[in-house]
Amino acid sequence: MLRQLGVVSATALVVSNMIGTGIFATTGFLAGDLGDPLLVLVIWVAGALFALAGAFCYSELGVNFPASGGEYVYLTRAYGPTWGFMTGWVSFFAGFSAPIAAAALAFSDYLGHFFPALKQENAPYVLGSGAWAIRLGGAQLAASALIALFTALNIFGVRRVARIQNVLTLVKVLVLVSFVALGFLAGTGSWAHFSMPAERTSATPLVAQFAISLFWIYVSYSGWNAATYVAEELRHPERTLPLALACGTGLVAALYVALNVVFIYAAPLEDLKGVIAVGALAASRLFGPGVAGIFSALMAVSLVSTVNAMVTIGPRVYYAMAKNGAFLAAAAKVDPRWHTPVHAIWMQGLCAMLMTLTPFPQLVIYIGFTLNFFAVLAVASLFVLRRRPGWQRVRVVDFAFPLIPALFLVVGAWMTLYGTLLQPKVSAAAAITISLGALAYHLRLRKERRGEAAARAERAS
Repeated sequence: MLRQLGVVSATALVVSNMIGTGIFATTGFLAGDLGDPLLVLVIWVAGALFALAGAFCYSELGVNFPASGGEYVYLTRAYGPTWGFMTGWVSFFAGFSAPIAAAALAFSDYLGHFFPALKQENAPYVLGSGAWAIRLGGAQLAASALIALFTALNIFGVRRVARIQNVLTLVKVLVLVSFVALGFLAGTGSWAHFSMPAERTSATPLVAQFAISLFWIYVSYSGWNAATYVAEELRHPERTLPLALACGTGLVAALYVALNVVFIYAAPLEDLKGVIAVGALAASRLFGPGVAGIFSALMAVSLVSTVNAMVTIGPRVYYAMAKNGAFLAAAAKVDPRWHTPVHAIWMQGLCAMLMTLTPFPQLVIYIGFTLNFFAVLAVASLFVLRRRPGWQRVRVVDFAFPLIPALFLVVGAWMTLYGTLLQPKVSAAAAITISLGALAYHLRLRKERRGEAAARAERAS
């Protein structure tokens, strides 16, 4: 693949990956889980610090391994090919296909402001009941159509898609900045909302619930590592990668906190509980239904940017794996005309469309639990890899080492512990995904060894 992405495009990729499902659909669930406006803001700030710590650590890893693949490359170098394969396997399901599905479903909910049939709650076909009910309706069809569109577009070259991405990212940032500015300057909100708690919908103690809710925040901030997945296509990766990760993460963190202040300023926490399209509700309260429609449409466009960014990045991971024989061989095939991993792009698109059938809250926690596990392993690899000769140290990580990676590891371990205890079904689904990856790798390895043994026996005879 070609090195054709600069700082602007790489930063846009980070921003677009980060600003997506979480900020548009998380605060309503946090309102019921935490029940306190101050705690809702605190958890977003905590998530920002966590994401920045991860971005700094990944900068150092990316500078030393400027190849596409992200965690797959880092874990393979630090712990061996089995762990590398498992993180790539998980990336296919939880790292990209599931987040693409979640962003596309959130897109449908925002369009539901105009077409109620596109809201997930209005699905005509429901299999099962409660939190694990599988729904099929307009939301799933609209989400699948969006995924199919950008899957097709991504086949025709990264440069063309990067231009589309830059425009969509600019629109996304302008929409959200305008929403924040106009919300305070012209909106009819109230600062009294910050002293109005909501009745909690969770019986879990607050300390434990804070850890569980961090999974929602983790998914909201996920994408801070986006540029590492296209490192092979970055110009001057040793300079471009750290700059893109730091600038993108910092910009998004500031915007997220500001947006949540606006959401609570617009409506009491009690009114936000359980709402997926929280931005649409806030816009309606601030500006009235007419202007709210405009913002709902613009926020839907913003989610389009998120879908496109993840559709672009994911196949580069499978491509890197397949080049090393750790994924389906077809994923390594690059189209000679468009220079894109065509088969990898299509495989991801089909998986993401199937995942739109998954219940939204469980999908988000599954994503957060699984990604956090491998991000913790990647950051922990610094303690192994820094001992190697010729290792390039990034100044911000080297300062007071190991403070920054240790902060990331402690928070990540805390989340994993409480996630396992309090969300056993979701954590079991994540564990099964990881275990199937290990099994698939060893079955493939056994098959290769048998083939090599047969070849040696044939040569000997």
